[in-house]
Amino acid sequence: MHRRRRTALVLTAAIAAAAPLLTACGNDAHPGAAAVVGGQRITVSQLEERVGEVRAAQRAAVPNDAQYQQAIARTGTLTRDTLHTMILDRVLHHAAQEAGVSVTRKEVQKLRSGLEQQTGGSKALQTAWLQQYGVPPQRLDENLRLQLEAQKLAGKLGTDTNRPEFWNALSQSSKELNVDLNPRYGTWDVQKSSRVDARTPWVRDVTSANAQQTT
Repeated sequence: MHRRRRTALVLTAAIAAAAPLLTACGNDAHPGAAAVVGGQRITVSQLEERVGEVRAAQRAAVPNDAQYQQAIARTGTLTRDTLHTMILDRVLHHAAQEAGVSVTRKEVQKLRSGLEQQTGGSKALQTAWLQQYGVPPQRLDENLRLQLEAQKLAGKLGTDTNRPEFWNALSQSSKELNVDLNPRYGTWDVQKSSRVDARTPWVRDVTSANAQQTT
């Protein structure tokens, strides 16, 4: 895979890796808020709106009911993954600002043009990002800006997005922003800058169970 595309997808891949397939209920310790980041609330309604954008895009992309149900099944952790993205976006942006990193619209458009050439056009890129990473068309530029911030922050730190130095910067940013999740969505691991599910003895980890069956 082309290095630029591989690097651009690093945060999306990290989100997927950090989301075990669990089912559980939490207490509403944060009425109306899914999370609080840097003293600013991410409301449940804002989270639901973002999830709704993805579902609407999936519906438009696969009008066949059976295909739509398959798309839903493949993105069963969409709500939690979306909240992870919304938090990580703020954590990364704060870290970038602290390091004096910024991204211009021209840079976003340059990255988008390059990816469109690789995937076969604007529509193909939108479809790929939706199907593979749960990013609806209207959020594509926003997502690419996030990826560029990650790349430039890593460059400023003299490392890359796969190295501990980069994730240490995000960890420090998480601490400074005092990320606090509504328990129904799990907790925020400051060291990994990642949302994790609350572990309860009666909840079955489907991912682990499937892995055991295939070994």
